[in-house]
Amino acid sequence: MVTFISTAYSQETKQSAKSKVEAVFPKGKSEGEVNNQKIKEITIMTRMEKSEEKFKQLFGEEINGIEATDPDFQEIMNSFIFGEVYKQGKLDNRMRELTTIVVLTVNQNLLQLKSQVAAALNIGVTPIEIKEAVYQCAPYIGFPKTLNAIHEINEVFKANNIVLPLKSQKTVTEDTRLSKGIAVQTEIFGDLIPKMRANAPENQKHIQDYLSAFCFGDFYTRGGLDLKTRELLTLSMVSSLGGADSQVKAHVQANKNVGNDKATLISVITQCLPYMGFPRTLNALAYVNEIFIEN
Repeated sequence: MVTFISTAYSQETKQSAKSKVEAVFPKGKSEGEVNNQKIKEITIMTRMEKSEEKFKQLFGEEINGIEATDPDFQEIMNSFIFGEVYKQGKLDNRMRELTTIVVLTVNQNLLQLKSQVAAALNIGVTPIEIKEAVYQCAPYIGFPKTLNAIHEINEVFKANNIVLPLKSQKTVTEDTRLSKGIAVQTEIFGDLIPKMRANAPENQKHIQDYLSAFCFGDFYTRGGLDLKTRELLTLSMVSSLGGADSQVKAHVQANKNVGNDKATLISVITQCLPYMGFPRTLNALAYVNEIFIEN
């Protein structure tokens, strides 16, 4: 059973919201104050209704969350995520769900991950796109955490009668993974890559080879996701890790290099916000503002 967030939008909840507005703007006020009351009421109801509409689109039928024990928190969470964050920026549903999936994978929020994978399938994200997004987490969070996520995803796929294994997206061989990895790495980061490889200490050159062959050769060259999408997802991953500031800055620059604009990066980082919190969100935005200098 999917257990993440319940709709929490019964008539009782809506009436409660209306009552809260009426408490703030009691009767007997001036015409201007009454108009402000109406505007406030419309704003609150619109946010809640947008949230309910988006939630149903993603998760379908009403599901059990924490409404019975923590209705106030449930209302705050649903309204913020689905009534505000999902409406902010220019991301489509596919990119929003892939972004959310990788952040939940990085943070090992496995129960919520299952819910979001089901939601992604509901709105048309393909199984290959989901798997490729999670596979790409491995260089940044390690194999054990990635395997945990794969296990949960496979459970959702099986419940949806998706036949495993999926078609392979591999494009490299043992003989080409290093050279193709360096090629895509250079395409993203430019002349920095040959300089970085040449300047590595002799006893650490193997790390540079691993980075090129494993991270970029084994993953970035795969099918299923294009380069611009992979870079956006990588930025989401390293931003949600915390303590990876140099990697966040590097991948903000990488996104700029592959053609992702500032508005897109802000939208992706905003989508990460409910799942990684304000401190890491603000850190990532600081690097976006540093690298994308506006006149």
